Formats: sequence, structure tokens, C-alpha cells
Amino acid sequence: MRQNTKLKKKRLDIKMTIQEKLQNNIRLEYEDAIKLYDMDLLELGDIASKIREKKFGKKTYYNVNRHINPTNICKDVCQFCAYSASRKNPNQYTMTHDEILNTVDNSVKNGIKEVHIVSAHNPNTGLEWYLEVFKKIKEKHPQLHVKALTAAEINFLSEEYNKSYEEIIDLMIEYGVDSMPGGGAEIFDEQVRKRVCGGKVSSDQWIQIHKLWHQKGRKSNATMLFGHIESRENRIDHMLRLRELQDITNGFNSFIPLVYQKENNFLKVTDFPTAQEILKTFAIARIVLDNIPSLKAYWVTSSVKLALVAQEFGANDLDGTIEKESINSAAGAASANGMKQSDFIELIKNSGFEPIERDSLYNELN
Repeated sequence: MRQNTKLKKKRLDIKMTIQEKLQNNIRLEYEDAIKLYDMDLLELGDIASKIREKKFGKKTYYNVNRHINPTNICKDVCQFCAYSASRKNPNQYTMTHDEILNTVDNSVKNGIKEVHIVSAHNPNTGLEWYLEVFKKIKEKHPQLHVKALTAAEINFLSEEYNKSYEEIIDLMIEYGVDSMPGGGAEIFDEQVRKRVCGGKVSSDQWIQIHKLWHQKGRKSNATMLFGHIESRENRIDHMLRLRELQDITNGFNSFIPLVYQKENNFLKVTDFPTAQEILKTFAIARIVLDNIPSLKAYWVTSSVKLALVAQEFGANDLDGTIEKESINSAAGAASANGMKQSDFIELIKNSGFEPIERDSLYNELN
């Protein structure tokens, strides 16, 4: 009898349209998610917007934060990256601890709540160099939330110092890291990954590292770099792998679709995604990732204007003021000097949404 009921439900699912499945709270799987790209943009946006509104109303979150990229010397050569410097690059740099702390001191005067530390895989700095700077920041500014070290950096440090992922994670927590950024995910399909970032952390390793971090009771974000050589199918596969991990750990705060930046790198992409394709991807992420609360339109990669439009396509977070940003701006993003908080507030208001300052864990502040 039970088997017949299951069979009937399966037949019903096949007959139902995507809209009917969503209305009946039936989770979309791979084939349905792919078909979402064929839908009309405004119809797709309407579905995503209703989901967003049910969760957050008209609220759009932002935070007052500072990005610090301490070094651009990297042992890896990712084809999409314009930030890292080879040994022959005359513009390579590594900040001293004093320089990093002075930067943090100045940013604290501007009211930052979070310092976001991400950089290259520099074999000359060392694990201790990272850990000590986290400790010094926390000792001097215990109120600051330290978001640091992507899964790619953790994998690099693990290999470089012959330590397990768990050992590196335990040291991060001991020295003051509060949460992990979502970088290094790029695109999970290993064939594409081999071409765009071969030699870096694998997709399975990235997922394993975040799973371990979540098991420590800590939160992280998840990213997806799109608009280069990946396919729509690759994007859906990426989202579903994140959804599967979130079902297990519930550790992701937000999903961040990062739009590929085309300048100064080796991929030689000529077919860039249209604004329509980008907005569809945001809307689909909101629909498919039903268990990750926030969808971030990271204005650094999408542009401020498109990020504001993305609010109508499911996005409820625009990231933050950042003050200074080196990684994406090296590839053409207009983010080198961040954005003033007052500008952020006015832009969100003028687009018809309610600006809400949040902390790094999405607690509302103002």
C-alpha cells in the first residue's frame, strides 16, 4: 500500500509544473532547476521576489566592514585571477603586521564591525604569520568580528605545514577567527575547475573544510564564480551541492554569486553573460537554495546598479562598505575604494527597499 502511495506521488510530481511544485512547497531538483533558465525573466523574478519578501519583507542588509588583502604573492596560478603576483611581477607585496594593524585601527575609527582578511597563497609568510595577526587584532579590538581564510587558503596551509584541516581550523578559532568567507569555491565541476584554477583546493575538499568548520559550531558563506567558461548546468550542480551540505550542517549564512571579472587574466573569455543572464542566476539561486537564508548581490562584482536591481530578483543583502578592495578591482571591478555608508543607505532607500545594518552573523543593528 505504501509503495503504491509513493508511486502515485511520483507520478503527480512528474505532471506538476515548476510553478505548481513551488506553490506546494515541493523542492526543485536538477532537471527542474535547469528549466528555470528557460522561463521569462520577469516571471522568474516575480517568483524569486515573493520568496524574498516572505523571508525578509523589504529589508536589504548591509554591513560596515573593511577588506584587507595582506599579500598578492601566490604559489598557484588561477587562470581567472588578476590579483596574484608571480615572482617576476614588480608589483608584488606583503603587508607587515604593523601595516595591517594600522589599517584596522583607522577603519575602527570609521565604525567598522567586521574585518575581512583574504589573500594569496604565499609560501613565504607562514601559518604563524596569519595566526599572530588574527590574535593581535582581537587583543586590540575584541569587539571586531574577524572573517578570514577561505577554504582554498586552509587547504594551502594544510599542505604547506602538513597539518590536517581540523588542526588548521582549531588554530584559527584559538587565535580569534570568528567566521569563514566563501571564497575559493569558484565552480565545483572538476573539468571546468581544472581549467580555471587547477592545483587549487578541489570541490570535495572545499565542501569538506566548510563541513568541518560548521561542525565546530561556526558559520561561513558560500560563493560561486560564474560568467566565464562554465555552463548553466555547472551552476545548478554547484548550487545543489551547497544545498546538500546545508541540509546536513545548516552552517551557511549566505550564498554569493560572484560575476566573473574579465580584465587582466588568462581565461580570454569573449562571451560574457548579459544582465538578464546574471539576474536569472540570482533568481534561480533564491528559488533553488531554499535552505540558505540570505542571497548576497555582492556589488563589487555585479556593479552597484545591477546589485540594486537584483533586490527585485531575490537578493536581500548587498555586502558592505569594504573601504578598500584589491582582488576584484585588479580584474576591472570598480571597488578599489569601497563605498560610503551614507551612499549605501541612500541607494537602497531610493530603490524602494529598507536598509538594515547587520553584523557578520545577520543580527540586525540599525
